[in-house]
Amino acid sequence: MLLKPKQKLVFIGDSVTDCDRAKPHGEGLFQALGNGYVSIVDAFLQSSYPELGIRVVNKGTSGNTVRDLTDRWEEDVIEQKPDWLSVMIGINDVWRQYDSPMQIEQHVYIEEYKDKLTELVVRSRKNTENIVLMTPFFIEPNNQDAMRNTMDQYGEVVKAIANEHDCIFVNTQEAFNKVLEDLYPASIAWDRVHPNQTGHAVLAKAFLRAIEFDWQK
Repeated sequence: MLLKPKQKLVFIGDSVTDCDRAKPHGEGLFQALGNGYVSIVDAFLQSSYPELGIRVVNKGTSGNTVRDLTDRWEEDVIEQKPDWLSVMIGINDVWRQYDSPMQIEQHVYIEEYKDKLTELVVRSRKNTENIVLMTPFFIEPNNQDAMRNTMDQYGEVVKAIANEHDCIFVNTQEAFNKVLEDLYPASIAWDRVHPNQTGHAVLAKAFLRAIEFDWQK
């Protein structure tokens, strides 16, 4: 596995990362990491690699777009001084274009998304060697669906940034697509955005594969 002893892993994103984590700091006892993929990742790391002493912190905040991450980056990422940083953002950037089409001030179009996400990666590189970029997703198998099609375009931006800045890339949409070959979207997420435990397990597995987790441990 890529993580080393005593390293600190910070996750940041929107409600899919948040999942009722403790505020202001998602770390510690009593489900402080929330009830989503971050807590599943932590459970696998602690149960399979207890000797490493990996420290996991959840900094997801419900409703966030990449603009919101930019506003809180210094406090929630830079000051945390993570050895590893995982970023999954973009769902609300796209979703507001479809569920609130008239409120254009809430829309984060693709060029702004690319610029701000790139800026955050560059800022983080000064202190954080290992960055994981996870794509936004829409739990919809039809890639001609308007929102799914736009989400895929934002995912391609994440891939390009990851390639350009030597980040680990996680294609969450691809991970969901595989499951959607056999499961109907509503059985994973009632609104095709907020996953149940099955969906969060899909995200956790995708992340763990990317960091070369040893499933035989």
